[in-house]
Amino acid sequence: MNIDEIQFDEQGLVPAIVQDAKSKAVLTLAYMNEESLKKTLEIGETVFYSRSRQELWHKGETSGNTQEVRSIHYDCDQDALLVQVVPSGPACHKGNYSCFSEELTDSETKLKENRYHILDELQTVLADRKATLPEGSYTSTLFQEGVDRIAKKIGEEAGEVIIAAKNDDPEEIALESADLLFHLLLILTDRQVPLDDVLAVLEKRHS
Repeated sequence: MNIDEIQFDEQGLVPAIVQDAKSKAVLTLAYMNEESLKKTLEIGETVFYSRSRQELWHKGETSGNTQEVRSIHYDCDQDALLVQVVPSGPACHKGNYSCFSEELTDSETKLKENRYHILDELQTVLADRKATLPEGSYTSTLFQEGVDRIAKKIGEEAGEVIIAAKNDDPEEIALESADLLFHLLLILTDRQVPLDDVLAVLEKRHS
């Protein structure tokens, strides 16, 4: 990226739309000046310019909810940025996944908050459980019993999904599928396979 091509406004700012690189959900709208943009490119995490405090703002520096930058694009007029990130926590200071959680329109069909980020968060929790093995934890027990035990649980949960499907019970299908996904994430974590690797395979097949 050639920063000289970016058209900053009269205050020296450019709007930056921050998007989850995996789920594609819009997380927030912030502003960058030339210094914060350079800093973002330098450290690989979002650094914005706070218009209220009139200073640079490294997202997550205090809360730990940093945003790892995967790519930065600019629009055809060169006066807006699209920053794709992998968030390590909520984007909103209110604790919401996205800052865009309020709806202005009164539509009958409301957009649901993108929930796919929970899979990443869950694998992060599982990795921590594997590293610390807290006493009394179900996941700790499975990690300690090893891959054969986890694989057996996956087989059991897959069978439960099949039974729920044969019974044509949507609620039960959802519940059993959640259990199956949990144990799949468990074995991915145990074998040190990032969920992103699985998604990359699906993306490649889809394209």
